[in-house]
Amino acid sequence: MAGDALTAPPPALFPGREARERLDDYLTRALADAAERLLRGPVTPDIDQDKLRRELAAFDFAAPRPIEELIDWAIGCLEHGTVHMTHPRYFGLFNPAPTFPSQCADRISGSFNPQLASSGSSPAPVAIEAHVIGALAQRAGLPAQAAGHFTTSGSEANYTALVCALTRAQRGFATEGVRAFAGPVAMYTSRECQPAWHKIAHQAGIGRQALRLIGTDSLGRMDVKGLAEAVLQDRRRGVVPILISATAGTTGAGMVDPLSACADIASEHALWYHVDAAWGGAALCSERLRGELAGIELADSVTIDAHKWLATTMGCGMLITRHPKVLSDAFQVGADFMPSTASSIDPYLNTLQWSRRFMGLRLFLSLAAAGWSGYAAHLERAVAVIERIKERLIVLGWSVANDSRLAVLCVVPPQGSAPVREIARRVLASGRAWVAVTTYVGREVVRICATHGETSLEDVEELVAGLEAARGAGS
Repeated sequence: MAGDALTAPPPALFPGREARERLDDYLTRALADAAERLLRGPVTPDIDQDKLRRELAAFDFAAPRPIEELIDWAIGCLEHGTVHMTHPRYFGLFNPAPTFPSQCADRISGSFNPQLASSGSSPAPVAIEAHVIGALAQRAGLPAQAAGHFTTSGSEANYTALVCALTRAQRGFATEGVRAFAGPVAMYTSRECQPAWHKIAHQAGIGRQALRLIGTDSLGRMDVKGLAEAVLQDRRRGVVPILISATAGTTGAGMVDPLSACADIASEHALWYHVDAAWGGAALCSERLRGELAGIELADSVTIDAHKWLATTMGCGMLITRHPKVLSDAFQVGADFMPSTASSIDPYLNTLQWSRRFMGLRLFLSLAAAGWSGYAAHLERAVAVIERIKERLIVLGWSVANDSRLAVLCVVPPQGSAPVREIARRVLASGRAWVAVTTYVGREVVRICATHGETSLEDVEELVAGLEAARGAGS
């Protein structure tokens, strides 16, 4: 066999240039057509689940199918089988329609498929990501030595912050784990925090009981007095406080904890101070909005999700820290097979991940194409959309529960309306728009968030009309 010619690669997996260009064009047009149809259809899924199960059962992978047929099938599944976060009347969770440059980045990254574990194998991608992290760190007011990396999610970034806090607090943590501490450890955050912190505490090995959920004030922000008392009480009981995490843009109401006051408490007790700005961190791009994050410059670490308000494609979080050496201490590992050229910036030596995609290109291309001013316009437009919705609903008798400048609105219907959950259910069932229900300061509210960069006044009116019809129908 050694002297025989190799067989040609399977064309279905590795088509030639002419076929690739034809299929790329086919895919581009098919996606554009689907995007147009999406605007005319419901925001909510309308797929026939029984039909989908039958179609999936037919995929026994025994015989190949034409890629064009598969492209059409996959697009159809997503067109009818998902909540359309790319629809301008999706006013739901922190899942925006992605920018076009970030979509381009996914195609470029997918074509070259760089391995970002090492600067030896991917010097340009590693440098590009480090440049973007540095630019965001500067906007946040962190010192020049601040560094960090892209993550798959805000949860991974927050987990990284906790590991850094444990590593700095006790050198023995790296080898002995939490047994190295003189007593059980604890971390502190608001009861309005992202619920992933429960999983993070579990994953990090400190246990879910180590998570202290601090009460909130009348605006849904972490109660600073309660935080200080909790830290002191734990110290008296022999518990070892490790980390305080303040939230800049709570999931439920878009509120920002008192960042400077939380920093003062962390400094007083020599605790790691983290700011979970997964949503609100985008406000750093806007001169009009960045004041909402006053105090973020005092953080030891910051989480920002580019796939939230910065509107990249999914799976594009960031962890930024003023202590890059702690990152290295936490994630150092020996691997002589790695093509390292600059260990101080090699991601596999400074992050939880090893093999991973070139995620940072999504934000780099978006920032480079729009600039800070373009992103500021995007964010400020979202705030204006929420203001318009607020104005329209107040006129119709709705009351506003929260006070956030981060494009999140919590409202309560007039007396005599259907219950909040029923209103949301009816809106979703109609397919006219998508809203959520949350509990804010002890009562259920309809949560509306401006996540789509192209939402129009007509979309606002359709949402308001849908809410009005839902609150009154059958009541």
